[in-house]
Amino acid sequence: MQLDRLEGAIDYRFEDRELLERALSHRSVGRRNNERLEFLGDSALNHYVAERLFHRFPDADEGELSRMRAALVRGDTLAAVARRLGLGDHLRLGPGERKSGGRRRASILADALEAVVGAVLMDGGPSACAALVDRLLGEELAALAGAGASKDPKTRLQEHLQGRGLPLPSYELVSVEGSEHAREFEVACRLEAPTCEARGSGSSRRRAEQAAARAVLETLDRG
Repeated sequence: MQLDRLEGAIDYRFEDRELLERALSHRSVGRRNNERLEFLGDSALNHYVAERLFHRFPDADEGELSRMRAALVRGDTLAAVARRLGLGDHLRLGPGERKSGGRRRASILADALEAVVGAVLMDGGPSACAALVDRLLGEELAALAGAGASKDPKTRLQEHLQGRGLPLPSYELVSVEGSEHAREFEVACRLEAPTCEARGSGSSRRRAEQAAARAVLETLDRG
């Protein structure tokens, strides 16, 4: 009945229940634990989250996609999803971990969630696993989009400055190098207040401007 409730929470029924039992078994219970499934689930999560972000945010560059993926698959996020599912109630822990509050520990919850993803991949294949990832992280993905994570660096920089009543940035083309079919543009982005300048490069002027704006944003974040 315990496993029935968990299967209902993740909306997936296992053909091989032993996989789910293994996914819920912390290493403190012995050699038959969830570490291998955790390894598999971690890779699957990164893959399917990257694929969803790639399609959902067509204007985001590699760095932005990487930051969004990191926000979705980090331990705190996965632990929060595990708590929402009540996963801690189903964990199999050794006596020491039970006494020390292992069912509530974020690292154990996050690892177990990854192991469950790996178990679904083994039991139902890629399609079932991709659908599970959508269900598990759908709320977090929607929140990420709603927070403006898909906005390009130039837009984010403009909104940052406007929100503080500061002058907008200026962009200057510094150089263009390379042959006609392999151009490399370099652009400088300058702020009047706070005084700041950064450069970026890219295969088009637009991409170079975005890279320069991103560099300015990173400077502001560090300041």
